[in-house]
Amino acid sequence: MARVGGSVEGGFRFRFRGPRRFLLALALAFTAASGASAGDRVAPPKAAADVILTNARVYTVEEAQPWAEAVAIKDGKILAVGSARQVARTKGARTRVIDLGGRMLMPAFGDAHAHPMFGGLTQARCPIVEGKTPAQYQAMIAACVAKKPGTETVYGVGWAQTNFPGISPRKETLDAISRDRPILFGSFDGHAMWANSKALELAGITKDTPDPPGGRIGRDPQTGEPNGALWEFSAMALVDKLVPPPTEAELEASIVYVTRRFNSLGITNWHDAGVEYADDGSSPMVEAYRSVRDRGVLTAHVVIDLKWQNERGLEQIPGILRAAERARSYGLNARSVKFYLDGVLPQHTALMIEPYDGTADRGKPGIPAEVLSAAMVALDAEGFQGHVHAEGDGAVRESLDAFEAARKANGDRGNRPMISHMNVIDPADQPRFGKLGVYAVFQPYWASNYDDMDLQKQAIGPRRAGFIYPTANVVRAGGKMAYGSDWPVDSANPLDGLQVALTRTNPLEPARGPLLADQAVTLAEAIRSYTLHVAEVNHLDKETGSIAPGKDADLIVLDRNLFEIPATEISKAKVVLTLFAGKPVFGGVGSLSAE
Repeated sequence: MARVGGSVEGGFRFRFRGPRRFLLALALAFTAASGASAGDRVAPPKAAADVILTNARVYTVEEAQPWAEAVAIKDGKILAVGSARQVARTKGARTRVIDLGGRMLMPAFGDAHAHPMFGGLTQARCPIVEGKTPAQYQAMIAACVAKKPGTETVYGVGWAQTNFPGISPRKETLDAISRDRPILFGSFDGHAMWANSKALELAGITKDTPDPPGGRIGRDPQTGEPNGALWEFSAMALVDKLVPPPTEAELEASIVYVTRRFNSLGITNWHDAGVEYADDGSSPMVEAYRSVRDRGVLTAHVVIDLKWQNERGLEQIPGILRAAERARSYGLNARSVKFYLDGVLPQHTALMIEPYDGTADRGKPGIPAEVLSAAMVALDAEGFQGHVHAEGDGAVRESLDAFEAARKANGDRGNRPMISHMNVIDPADQPRFGKLGVYAVFQPYWASNYDDMDLQKQAIGPRRAGFIYPTANVVRAGGKMAYGSDWPVDSANPLDGLQVALTRTNPLEPARGPLLADQAVTLAEAIRSYTLHVAEVNHLDKETGSIAPGKDADLIVLDRNLFEIPATEISKAKVVLTLFAGKPVFGGVGSLSAE
């Protein structure tokens, strides 16, 4: 059980000498007698609050005043935070006072790496996420085909490689549903496509088709014929023309769905890690965000990553600049670029420093090192934030090298670069995050033992398995973490992530025990990585991420104090109320509730 620290009460001992110091001491003593604490920060008395949240255990994520009892809100901003008695001074004739009954009040969560469009569209089309076997997937897909007769492609998302023998789907399973129309289904993590024979035929994929750079065509080990699996983005691109693009209505519905879902989990700030755009700066995805925002239903701060196109080079940068400028003209932030440098460990598509265990294969980068560095230098100079997908230790190293090149060329421009995933980090590279000011965007829920982790360990062997998700080492060396879920790849619930961050144990499979227990972090560090550090990578730390006067009232109320329960019970906690800019967007307490 964690222990609460940071008392807001206490006595004063004075050692002042001289008249001025005596008067100051007297003033401090009067303040203490009146019930205010030295940490109370309150607006002038003339500013009456709209709402006061009181009788709470307020965790502010502010080092100067980590704990308080009450918060006052005016015009969607935090007006005051401190003791209940002091904050009560902001009460006016029309102020609503909400008694939280001792519940925990804290900043709303953020998510530094999510795929809202992709996740939302999985619900809009043919979702098969609930399937656990090839037979179950087949039945779900057959039902979708039956509901949508015709000749066009049947497309959906949601299969997991761990549910197939040999961790690879096969075309025959889909051929049994239909050999006359193309069937394509993306994996739940977005790194693979499952195709039937008709889709392979229409895409021109044969035994003689070479593997594209950074990708792999699954093949039958006896015949060499394509088996229906396409691994990584470059291989998936071979069937892109067959995937029906989402409609404007589907994109907007996806954003609305995700906003409501994330708000229910206490999330009001996220980083969309990979948005498509055209060279002329247009982007249906950005337009969808604009539309939903203008309708008043985007109740969250959103930062957009523009997706680097691996098959191209530096010539795409002008298009990135145009897309970012168009988003800015809409009032949206798209000055971040997502680079997919490598793939995943089980399929040996993640880039490693040394070969995978028992092989001569170390994976291949999706972007040449010299192109990555040149792009990072050029974009950093333009004020863009680099964000790299890197799972293998080789990809992590090449990412850090590229950011170091940008730092040497441009100095520290305050762009707050990010690397996501980092399943394996070589010990020599773990201190470089702090030295270079690169944020480590971990998915805390992944740092535990489960089926896919078994495959990762098998791929890299026991020595490097000791370097999996070394979160505590990165923090101890001065690095900063910003947590992201990679939803819909895994649970978006920050409470699930917090529990695993502290226990390194999967809540659904506790008998497997912890994964490198010494890499657990403290609850305070984990909460900071889900709140203030997400705001920092989104360049919104002056607006949100902690509870301080002047910041947006992006707050959540929990049904229990996370600091007073065992770490193994954190995932059982519930969000009771979510506020975005002072407005209830989920749940309710007393007269304060979402519509």
